[in-house]
Amino acid sequence: MLLSTTDEDVLAAAESLGDELRQAKSESTREGFESLLEECNEAISDATGIDYGDACDAGSDCC
Repeated sequence: MLLSTTDEDVLAAAESLGDELRQAKSESTREGFESLLEECNEAISDATGIDYGDACDAGSDCC
């Protein structure tokens, strides 16, 4: 369930997540960061009902 309903709220949340992920990446091992990304992708999929893996092909440069 997506709690933010305006475009501005969604963009602000995405920017905040990006900032947090950049910080985590600088403080984590590669394996730890990849695990964190998998957890984030699962949470995004749960919240939106969209399978992030299907929406973004891991083999391409789209994401």
